[in-house]
Amino acid sequence: MPSASHAPALPEEPARPQGDGAPPSRWQRLRSQRWWPWAMTLVTGAFVVFVIGLLVRQARTVDWGAVWEAFLALPPATLAVGGALALASHGLYSTFDLFGRHFTQHGLSVGRTVGITLIAYPFTLNLGSIIGGVSVRYRLYSRQGMSVGAIGQVIGQSIVTNWLGYFVLAGAVFWVWSPRLPEGWHVGPGELRWIGTALAAITVAYVAACALRRGKPLAWRGHDFPLPGWRVAVLQVAVSSVNWMVMGAAVWALTAYQPPYAAALATVLLGAVAGLISRIPAGLGVLEAVGTAVLSAYMPASQALAAVLAYRALYFFAPLVLAALAFGAVEWAGRGAQVPEADAPAESDKNQPHAAGSIQ
Repeated sequence: MPSASHAPALPEEPARPQGDGAPPSRWQRLRSQRWWPWAMTLVTGAFVVFVIGLLVRQARTVDWGAVWEAFLALPPATLAVGGALALASHGLYSTFDLFGRHFTQHGLSVGRTVGITLIAYPFTLNLGSIIGGVSVRYRLYSRQGMSVGAIGQVIGQSIVTNWLGYFVLAGAVFWVWSPRLPEGWHVGPGELRWIGTALAAITVAYVAACALRRGKPLAWRGHDFPLPGWRVAVLQVAVSSVNWMVMGAAVWALTAYQPPYAAALATVLLGAVAGLISRIPAGLGVLEAVGTAVLSAYMPASQALAAVLAYRALYFFAPLVLAALAFGAVEWAGRGAQVPEADAPAESDKNQPHAAGSIQ
């Protein structure tokens, strides 16, 4: 079978001729208008105001007094370990966009790709996928001259990578261990096992399809879906699984290791899907309810809630502050700068062979 380095790349669009007789594209004509810089400034300003409004709205729903008391009750060493594991998880997630880099061969460096993901991920966690997963990434990647299609593939591969590991762990955890669920969740241990089995089967089917297709895209309803080689698919599953396990380890550390590790991991897994279904930004209140129900079987409910609140502060809120500052710094540094054309690769990129070797 071919190695991961032979995974198919998207066909590159032919570069438009740059001679004097070449007619300007519609995108070039649009950007040449006098009102274009003002329009972009207004759009960026509106986005920043929108983000600030959402942050204020979230802040009003949090009992900051309880969070502060929870922090005071936790030993500094426990917070340090939890914070280090949260930082490690964000670092692992920042590599997910490298799979999209492998597919599109967009030419951005590994460091720049990872940096963009580090900024976008906290927005995704706290404000939802539309703002974090799409808007922030689009803004940052488009500044580097990437086309809409390439950005979409990068985001798509990141999402696929994230859930591949989730499905595997859900199948393993729910089959060997039955968590205590919040009241009103009419799901028994048997149903959880079959749900976990079905989810794990999705990941198995994905890896099998990558192995059988040998790098060829999968055609469905007239659309082609590119698939990596099986080695890259296995790497996606491995990196994602480790990331979810590190997230569970952060919760476990903040509980002072009182419950079994499976309970902490189940808190993260169940909280993620519950927050996704509820469509509440950052799953506010949902993660706390799930974590308190699951962990209180092994420790006092007040300590369980304190651990989950500390996890939210370390994993959700603190990175969002840093990401907002980084995003603002990028916008400030790039003000007035000419954004490279997204319709054709930059001249420096044409002379580069391929930039996917980092995730082979």
